[in-house]
Amino acid sequence: MRKILVAAAVLSAFVSSAAEARSHHRHRHYAHSGRPAAWCGWYMRTQVGSDPGPQYNLARSWARYGSNAGGPSIGTIVVWRHHVGKIVGQQNGQWIVQSGNDGHGVRARPRSLAGAIAFRNAYASF
Repeated sequence: MRKILVAAAVLSAFVSSAAEARSHHRHRHYAHSGRPAAWCGWYMRTQVGSDPGPQYNLARSWARYGSNAGGPSIGTIVVWRHHVGKIVGQQNGQWIVQSGNDGHGVRARPRSLAGAIAFRNAYASF
């Protein structure tokens, strides 16, 4: 009986930590500043002319923002399922993307656009 109780306790702890890890990916954990733990969408909200609201904290929400750019170009918002950034340049044939939550900070670096789900023009320039 004791082995069953110990096994149940271990299983319960495992399920609990797995649920907590999943909720992190759903943007439910917020830092003290109000910034979500996964914050590339939150950062992009600060880069456009008018804040579109907290629903845009989720990266893929940016696939509906502004208008269709038809492809990559400097100034375009590039959207992946789990990340969003702004194309700020091109170097050696690669696009330079600036984004938040890239290596736990804001940075601009060459990035592959493979897997991008949208390229968007913002309503206001940024």
